[in-house]
Amino acid sequence: MSDGFSFGLAGLVFGAYLVIDALYAQYTYSVVGRKPIQAANIGFIMHFLLAFGVINYVENFLYVIPLALGSWAGTYLVVWREKRRMIA
Repeated sequence: MSDGFSFGLAGLVFGAYLVIDALYAQYTYSVVGRKPIQAANIGFIMHFLLAFGVINYVENFLYVIPLALGSWAGTYLVVWREKRRMIA
């Protein structure tokens, strides 16, 4: 179960999913803004990073915790940034 859990790898999973969800939020803005090349490029990168996370949490379910935390942080940061842009 917790055999083979690495805090370093957990940090990488956290970082990967922070980036994935930041990209996903940016992907949504690109689709809504009708920017097909930007949206397609972001989708391409996201799927490579998603595979990294899936491989790790299939091996050990404990990696779902940093995955979910990274996901939350990535989405929060992009939406926070966009909100600040609208205010400025």
